[in-house]
Amino acid sequence: MSTKRKRPSGTWEYIIRRKGVLPKPLSLTFQTEEEGDQYVARLEQLLDAGILPEDLVAQKDQIVTVEDAIRAYMRKVSLPASDLDLLNTMIGRWKGEPLTKVNFQWADAWVTSMKRADNLAPSTIRHRVGALARCFDWVVKTGTPALAVNPLRLLPKRYAAYTEEDGVAVIAQDLAPKEDVYRDRRPSQSEEREIRRIIDGGKPNGRERSFELQYQPALAFLFELAIESAMRLREMFTLETGQFDIAKRTAFLDRTKNGSKRAVPLTSVALAAYERYVDAVSDQSDDMRGFSFETGYLFPWVPEALQNSAGGVQLPLRKVLNKVTSRMSGQFGRIFDAAGCPDLTFHDLRHEATSRLYERTTLSDIQIAKITGHTDPKVLMRYANLRGSDLADRLW
Repeated sequence: MSTKRKRPSGTWEYIIRRKGVLPKPLSLTFQTEEEGDQYVARLEQLLDAGILPEDLVAQKDQIVTVEDAIRAYMRKVSLPASDLDLLNTMIGRWKGEPLTKVNFQWADAWVTSMKRADNLAPSTIRHRVGALARCFDWVVKTGTPALAVNPLRLLPKRYAAYTEEDGVAVIAQDLAPKEDVYRDRRPSQSEEREIRRIIDGGKPNGRERSFELQYQPALAFLFELAIESAMRLREMFTLETGQFDIAKRTAFLDRTKNGSKRAVPLTSVALAAYERYVDAVSDQSDDMRGFSFETGYLFPWVPEALQNSAGGVQLPLRKVLNKVTSRMSGQFGRIFDAAGCPDLTFHDLRHEATSRLYERTTLSDIQIAKITGHTDPKVLMRYANLRGSDLADRLW
């Protein structure tokens, strides 16, 4: 309901109240009563339908809608790229949705829609819920009256798994319920040798010519570094020269998926690969022509992408990194396919490297987690799938 009164100045003040839509009474001022009556009548129709107009939200310096919350969180909090990407995909999903409607039923309905309408995998659902849950945690801590409790934290265990009812609804659309797929793909020694041969310019079996690989020494070093260090693809290709400390045998990471910093120890194999790569860059071999460490980067792909921004317009770094990630994943996908292991992905190399830490060292889970950057022990253990033959050798 709304009330109105004429001020001594001659303007008209309207006080609008809507429990469940507006976190507190809204005060609006108009020059004439006729103008106020018309605007408030239209506004009340929208509020009765549970909709908060965007133009009204834009005038308020407060967090009122879900979109307000996401934008304010991204603007005021330093976030890892993974969360930024996820939150950007959600901004337009809840146009004008007031935070006062965000409760357990809202959260449960969203999860259900991701299964039945979007047919997303459980892991994808967990990633999206996790990103928005961290956003809502921040909103709650700011004391925003529209959201006193984070309902996403009330979701039960296994909320992302498809129930029987979810399965029936999905099958009715000629789709299939999604399940968690835990990859345990590890390259064999023969596959590793073949991958190295292809990167070094060898002709793939069954093909007439070898690949023309730009920055071949960089690709060779990246492959060795991945399989020896357990670093993620983006963590490696964004390395700056100052982050690689040969004396301390470590690579210091300040751009990680979860936003934390860590120092990654380097094996003798990784260091030898680094020396070969440095020689190739310093000698300006044909394969590395056009790149130098003066760019500040260890690898050539980020400075190249920054230089080749479309139309000379500087793209945001986040978009540049996404483009480089896509490019490098596709490049190695073609290399793995040519090497006879098309089902192998670059991220599988991180799995291989983590498994080797379990197989070849006596490091504890906590020590390995400090190297790999895993914050959830359950996730870390999924990487620790030791080869059956190695386990058998340890039995009596």
